[in-house]
Amino acid sequence: MLYIFDLGNVIVDIDFNRVFGTWSDLTRVPLATLKQSFTMGEAFHQHERGEITDEAFAEAICHEMDLPLSYEQFSHGWQAIFVSLRPEVIEIMHKLREQGHRVVVLSNTNRLHTTFWPDEYPEIHAAADHVYLSQEMGMRKPEARIYQRVLEAEGFSAADTVFFDDNADNIEGANQLGITSILVTGKETIPRYFTKQLC
Repeated sequence: MLYIFDLGNVIVDIDFNRVFGTWSDLTRVPLATLKQSFTMGEAFHQHERGEITDEAFAEAICHEMDLPLSYEQFSHGWQAIFVSLRPEVIEIMHKLREQGHRVVVLSNTNRLHTTFWPDEYPEIHAAADHVYLSQEMGMRKPEARIYQRVLEAEGFSAADTVFFDDNADNIEGANQLGITSILVTGKETIPRYFTKQLC
């Protein structure tokens, strides 16, 4: 079997409020104002596909949100999204590989974040056979082509694949291709799913 794991809130806890909190501290713009003005719009999607630079992304977001931040300040806040690793998921990934399954990560992420999490959480690369990142592939979930690319690269059919993600749109996109897709709603979702499989 092929097991595909998302990154944020699946393997690593993330929290956008930490980003807004850092930016608020740096600019004195109220936290509520930042939350209200932030959208995952075109610049966000372009950045995740690797179509624009980190600097262009920072500039676009600061412009959209009217944030007086330097690039360094923006980056500092952007990396604050990461909270901590979910060791129980890392353990499950290792067990799956020991049983002969293929285990990969598929994440909508961006170059700026990849300057942080691989060094901060080396356990992720150690637990996965391969890590697929949206900005390197030029596509992002829930686009059908990104799932198809992973299946082709791994040599598995949709019927022999299980996918874990915390985003309902991404789950729906994978479901439409016939991939067994599990919506991760909390830390207990994945351990509960594997309670019987890994006994």
